[in-house]
Amino acid sequence: MNGFWENEYVHIAAYCSVVILCMIVFLAIFELVTKYRNWEEIQNGNVAVAMATGGKIFGIANIFRHSIEQHDSLITMIGWGVFGFFLLLVAYFIFEFLTPKFRIDEEIQNDNRAVGFISMVISVGLSYVIGAGIS
Repeated sequence: MNGFWENEYVHIAAYCSVVILCMIVFLAIFELVTKYRNWEEIQNGNVAVAMATGGKIFGIANIFRHSIEQHDSLITMIGWGVFGFFLLLVAYFIFEFLTPKFRIDEEIQNDNRAVGFISMVISVGLSYVIGAGIS
């Protein structure tokens, strides 16, 4: 049984499974902090929400990518991934705070694609910075 846990395929499957589970949890947290319902808006064709959500998915995956590369245990990888997600969440609130002339959530819900695009780029860009910090 010891050889089973040392198998590279088992490691990859474990990392992938854990990241998918974390992604579901983290997207649910984002769903709680936004004023709109991501999946309803996407189903209704809201491109701005799709871009913002896609950026969050990419950002979370990129943070975990760096975490997997740098840490040899599943628990450590999860810990750094959760920390990276927390930083991404804080950045979301800072983005909202730094735009006092309009509400980010309302603009994205109203399918303002420019705001959705900027939100996506911020999530992706900051995931690289967070990932570099994890590395």
